[in-house]
Amino acid sequence: MSRDVLTRPSPPPDHTFAYGPHPDQVIDVRLPPEGIRSAPVVVFVHGGFWREEYDRMHAGPLASALAEAGHVVAVPEFRRSGVRGGGWPETFDDIAAALDAAGELVASLGAGPERIVWAGHSAGGHLALWAAARHRLPPGSPWHSAVRPSGVVSLAGCCSLELCDAWGLGAGAAAALMGGSLAGVPERYAVADPAALLPLGVPVTLVHGAEDLTVPVAMSREYAAMAAGAGDIVTLRELPGIEHFGLIDPLSAAWPHVLGAIAAMVS
Repeated sequence: MSRDVLTRPSPPPDHTFAYGPHPDQVIDVRLPPEGIRSAPVVVFVHGGFWREEYDRMHAGPLASALAEAGHVVAVPEFRRSGVRGGGWPETFDDIAAALDAAGELVASLGAGPERIVWAGHSAGGHLALWAAARHRLPPGSPWHSAVRPSGVVSLAGCCSLELCDAWGLGAGAAAALMGGSLAGVPERYAVADPAALLPLGVPVTLVHGAEDLTVPVAMSREYAAMAAGAGDIVTLRELPGIEHFGLIDPLSAAWPHVLGAIAAMVS
């Protein structure tokens, strides 16, 4: 069972950078063993239904394994829904700032951020897709940005906030993030849901376990159909026998597929 990856120890990051004054506004960076000058960069956004009790520590095994495979890996922390002021709009403030800053941070270490993929698991998949869609926001939006990755890899991603809300995933996690349901605050969902901001304009790969009971594979199927219909280049890889946490577990049968999806984006 891959759920034990949530508490499995991993080596500490090589560097931790602050991108703001809040304790959660930091980015951990792990470096590959063979040098970083020509290494591709992965910015990985962790999951946990956007809730405060799930932080970046559980992404340590994945981040360490990606670094061992030859990537520069940046894992941002961000304010999450809970008692310390995350959720709407702070979570989006932080993700926008962190992903805009990540390229410059790794470049300061000597990496070449021209090959960079944004990836995320579960709620992190939503945030990575949303960050790449911010050029679709009105120019006056504080989150509008022309910063783009080479592509996005979503692992069991909450690709559609509308569906997260409609399906009640995570015991109302979308409503907790957004400060209300789609029916209650539709204007928020309109600017925070990547499925409402298509086309993305960069290649997207969706990897999803067929046995996922936390975020059903139907989520990625629905998003893939919408994205393809909007003209995006989108690939859906459904993995038989894999559940939700197998996608972030380097010891699982899903791991070669995850590595392959990321490598294809930066090759």
